[in-house]
Amino acid sequence: MLDLSRLSALKAIAEHGSMARAAVALGYTPSAVSQQIAKLEREVRTELLERKGSGAELTPAAWLLVEAADQVTAVLERAQAQLEDSRGVPTGRLVLAAFPTACRGFVAAAVAELSGRYAELDCRLVELDPNRSTAQVVRGEADVAVVHDWHNTPLVLPGSLSASPLGEDVADVVLPAGHPLAGRETLTPSDLVGERWISQGPGAMCHEWLTRTFARCGARPDIAYQVEEHESQVALLAAGLGVTVLPRLGRRALPTGVRAVPMRPAPSRQVSATWRGQAERRPAVRAVLDALRRHWDAATVSDGVPGTGKPGDR
Repeated sequence: MLDLSRLSALKAIAEHGSMARAAVALGYTPSAVSQQIAKLEREVRTELLERKGSGAELTPAAWLLVEAADQVTAVLERAQAQLEDSRGVPTGRLVLAAFPTACRGFVAAAVAELSGRYAELDCRLVELDPNRSTAQVVRGEADVAVVHDWHNTPLVLPGSLSASPLGEDVADVVLPAGHPLAGRETLTPSDLVGERWISQGPGAMCHEWLTRTFARCGARPDIAYQVEEHESQVALLAAGLGVTVLPRLGRRALPTGVRAVPMRPAPSRQVSATWRGQAERRPAVRAVLDALRRHWDAATVSDGVPGTGKPGDR
């Protein structure tokens, strides 16, 4: 019988393209991953990797093993789901991944409810950008992910994942109160051409949304401040620097000197939960999805838009 942990190391190399990146994903050292592959090669009496510079290319035999590992993992997960389903209550460990504003806006409350309600369920939370969290769900490192995609920046999910929409999250332009545009009732992208922007860096979905939005205006946003966390972006705004677009989900009351102005057309992102299809029978997965839906509804303000719902925030 082949060792599943060694097959997992091979799968990680296939997904990440190098021993070093696979090691980071698995939480091992590159040396440990290399040892796993060497042992697997001895077991199958076949070369599995062709080293090329800093990367590694799988041999045809290695790809056969990766495909077999995927099938074995799916069978084991279905068996686990059936066993848990026969007990009828959520049990075992479940890893939930969610992006930062979702963690603040409603996921923390959902995890707290699950922890208090199901004694045999060990629900764990990891904060990740949607692209990274969906990859973890595919690999089996997370069980459920809360993700988002903007109307012009769709998140493409692999066919192995199921998804359920939770709702829409509207975003506003946020800028220092002393800014010449701060007194406007609404703003359009063309109003904001030439501004100095605060945004996440390349690769983040918010960055891609901003770039695509201004491309339609024939412009490129001047991203002067690359800042990941929304609270840090607000700190720059409070200091009188730049403008940004902030979703309402998980947004705290804005400080004095910072104003949010609606944009037209209103930018929004679809918030969804996603999970592996073969794990859907797990009571733990169903319990997490139900809790996420309940707490999303609880985080919805009176006009149906997630966020703080405080008039002074807009």
